[in-house]
Order: sequence, then structure tokens, then C-alpha cells
Amino acid sequence: MSSRRAALSLYRRSLKLSLDWAVQRHIWRGQAAYIRSLFEANRGIEDPRQQRAILAETEKLLDSWKHPDPYIPPTAPGGSKYERNLASPFLDPPPHPANRH
Repeated sequence: MSSRRAALSLYRRSLKLSLDWAVQRHIWRGQAAYIRSLFEANRGIEDPRQQRAILAETEKLLDSWKHPDPYIPPTAPGGSKYERNLASPFLDPPPHPANRH
């Protein structure tokens, strides 16, 4: 993977990780601007060794900042309202084949 793709991947992961810590968008927006400034500060680095070192350091930092109980939107899979209002298959069982006319 190129260093540009790796940096973009880490950037997206850091934004998603920050959403686990700050659910309200007005709080998250400030954190997203700060994360962007950190990535922009290292944008002009051309040395491949230094790029790899920064990417590895960022990877470690993201692993250490993982949320122990990440936020899951209520209607997303695993959320508290996911598939709450689906009809139960046990409410209207299909008719028995022997009772059909």
C-alpha cells in the first residue's frame, strides 16, 4: 500500500475513532479539525523512512485510543433499536399443509 493510501486510511480511522468518544457533532467537529491539522502538518514529508515511522507511530496511537465501549447508533446492527419492529415469524405461523383445501 502506498504511503498516501495508508495516510488516508489512518485519517478516516482516526475520524471514526473520535466519533466513539464525542457523539455530538458540534463537539466532534472541533476534534475533526484538530485531527486534520495534525495530518496536514506532516503532509510535506518526502522521506519514505520518515513516512513509515510516522505512519507506524500513528497506528500505535490509534490502537491506544480505542474506545472500550464504542458508540453504536441505535438503528445500526448491534444498536438498541436494530430490527426492533420486525414482525415475528411466530405470530402468524404458516397453515399446516394437511389443512389446505
